Amino acid sequence: MATSLKIDDALKGRVQQLAGQRRRSAHWIMLEAIQQYVEREEARERFKQEALASWVAYQETGQHLTGQEVRTWLNTWGTEDETTVPACHT
Repeated sequence: MATSLKIDDALKGRVQQLAGQRRRSAHWIMLEAIQQYVEREEARERFKQEALASWVAYQETGQHLTGQEVRTWLNTWGTEDETTVPACHT
């Protein structure tokens, strides 16, 4: 699929300068930027959808963990006393 993209001269110059510094083509720099942007936005959308699903589940069941319970659990990660995720409660 061929796609064209119009960018202003200032941005074009910045891309070309970065390409020269990285010893890459301007095309590579732009493609890399677009790929990273799309991956970041897809991850953001997944996070949003997971948060919305969690909110719906909480509203339906009342099951939850408090912030302090989560922090206490996370503080055990990577230690000899690492614990499993605590059980949710109402």
